[in-house]
Amino acid sequence: MRKTAVLLAASLIGISSLAKADDIEKGKQVFTQEAQPSCTVCHTLADAGSAGAIGPNLDELKPTRERVINAVTGGVGIMPAFNESLSSEQITAVAHYVSRVTGGDK
Repeated sequence: MRKTAVLLAASLIGISSLAKADDIEKGKQVFTQEAQPSCTVCHTLADAGSAGAIGPNLDELKPTRERVINAVTGGVGIMPAFNESLSSEQITAVAHYVSRVTGGDK
C-alpha cells in the first residue's frame, strides 16, 4: 500500500512538472507569436531571443506574474492593453512565462 502511494505521488509530481513546462511553452508562444504586435518588438527577453528597445528590458525588470497580468490587461505608458486581443488564458500564460524565466516569481 505504501509503495503504491509513493508511486502515485511521484507520478503526480511528474505530471505537475509537465503541466508547468507546457504553461511556459504556451506563454512563450504568446510572447513570440500570438500577441499582435509581438511582445518581442518592444521588449528584451533573453529566453525569447528578443532585443526590443521600446519597452523595458524584462530580464532586468524581473516582473512578478501579477505585474505582467496588470500590464498586459490594462496597458502601461505607451504599451497598449491586450485584453481585447488576447484571452485571459493567453494573458495568464504569458505572465507565467515572463515571471518564471526572469525570476520575478521565485
